[in-house]
Amino acid sequence: MRGLYAIVDMDTLSARGLDPLAFARAVLHARPAALQLRAKHAAPRETLDLLRELAPLCRAAGVPLVGNDWIDVALLGGCDMVHVGQEDVSLSMARRIAPAIGVGVSTHTPEQLSAALTEGPAYVAFGPVYRTHSKAQPDPEVGLSGLRQAARIVAIFGREQRRSVPLVAIGGISLDRAEDVAEYADMIAVIGGLVPDAAVAGDPYAWVKERSLAYVQAIARGAARSRVAS
Repeated sequence: MRGLYAIVDMDTLSARGLDPLAFARAVLHARPAALQLRAKHAAPRETLDLLRELAPLCRAAGVPLVGNDWIDVALLGGCDMVHVGQEDVSLSMARRIAPAIGVGVSTHTPEQLSAALTEGPAYVAFGPVYRTHSKAQPDPEVGLSGLRQAARIVAIFGREQRRSVPLVAIGGISLDRAEDVAEYADMIAVIGGLVPDAAVAGDPYAWVKERSLAYVQAIARGAARSRVAS
């Protein structure tokens, strides 16, 4: 997996008056590496219903659908993967509950990252790389230097275990930062960078299409630069 890890964040979209399905369709036009539904304040039934609407859209686009936090809802909603945080159910427990889908996990320190890798995740997320507004109490920023260290940890683990685990960079990654970040991460998670603000004129979903494509292109440039550097 490599590219844009697009997040459909219900709180952010609601604040901008945007429809989550129309937003998802616009993002999927760019064929991201994955699409995650993040519905922190929605009821489980509402989240399940939306996942069931997103699943066929993602399948048609060939893009994995990722649920967030609730393993049972992700499983019932037809997700390919579920994402859990450090304060959620453990990765090993999530895999026991839903062995048919992959489990990705958020990490914020080298120690958390190393521990997560040993449990066989579908991917590991690391950050926040930069300051983020998507959490009320975010963890400290790791910066590019911290992400570089995380990339080394993942690379060493891959060589020793002879299997690769994709690394997702998370937190405050604007379009102008994406290319540099992509030198060290397989995927870049984006929430606010894909959402137009009130100053954007015209069709907001056309803007989302263009911005998603711009992220995909920037990430590809950074990945190519990383391969040359290696």
